Amino acid sequence: MDCHNWLWSYVSRTINIYNFCIIKGEGMSKEKIALCEDLADIMPPEYQELVEHATYGKVDRGWKDIGSSKELIEQHSLCAGCPESIAFRYILASLPAPEDTVFVGSTGCTSLVFPHVAVHNIHSLFGNQNAIASGLKRALKARFPDREKDVVVLAGDGATVDIGLDMTMQSWFRQENFTTICFDNELYANTGGQESGLMQKGFVAKMAPKGKNFEKVRLVEIAKEAGCAYSTMLTVSKPNRVEEVIQNAVHIAREVGPTFVQLYTPCILEIGKQSMEGLDEMKDSEQIGGRFVNRSYITDEAQAVVDRLKQEKKERKKAAKKLKPKKEMVVA
Repeated sequence: MDCHNWLWSYVSRTINIYNFCIIKGEGMSKEKIALCEDLADIMPPEYQELVEHATYGKVDRGWKDIGSSKELIEQHSLCAGCPESIAFRYILASLPAPEDTVFVGSTGCTSLVFPHVAVHNIHSLFGNQNAIASGLKRALKARFPDREKDVVVLAGDGATVDIGLDMTMQSWFRQENFTTICFDNELYANTGGQESGLMQKGFVAKMAPKGKNFEKVRLVEIAKEAGCAYSTMLTVSKPNRVEEVIQNAVHIAREVGPTFVQLYTPCILEIGKQSMEGLDEMKDSEQIGGRFVNRSYITDEAQAVVDRLKQEKKERKKAAKKLKPKKEMVVA
């Protein structure tokens, strides 16, 4: 048994007494996290519930665990009905190994959520999140040479494509092994509705009264040309698709090189929608001819990783089915 300090994000900023013990199994995917016995009696019940009922260490964790297990996020300070809150839930449920993952965020609406997330996270300056992630990934590799530590950048379109495009692309040029996720709401939502590079042409916003004069930046294609082994664009309207993309992106980043995921998370307030209309907006935008029709680019090496993962998952399901006890037939 090797002890390792883990900070539960939304309490770690105020109380630094929380520790996890990691009981080592047959590999990272089978590790189980338990409370240190010396601290168990002083842990708040919410924390104990997280450790006992979350999906840390579960091999095939995913969005279907939502509702039947302790989520790694259960509250947030975003607006009611914000699609970003949906995206956070799906992403956190889909991480291959949240106990071995560090998020790097940036200024924006996403930064309002990270204090409530039960995964390690770092808040960087506006735009330099990929630079921070690059150093962090290398440091973790040096500190834990025999243990896979995933680094995932999660930032808005302003931090990713406008203010931080230099740092974003430099990490791709250098082939840094981590995933970049962009929450694309097509403007600067939490500062009044200014125009961003990912805003659609002609859109009129509160702080862009004349409308945008140029086309939406094709960031997925830029990621491909900059060296990402896997780059894709989608909305968060389909949880199974988000799960597949996130897991593929993280695994490919581990073994091949940088990956990029662009998620449409519209700001319902800035586009004049009601709190219940975010899902419909995303569904409309991904229809044929829409600006968020799913498109992906993947290298042959990355595709080989995806194919292997699918085969391994298929074999696990087959093995689990064999172990499942057969129901006895009752003859009347």
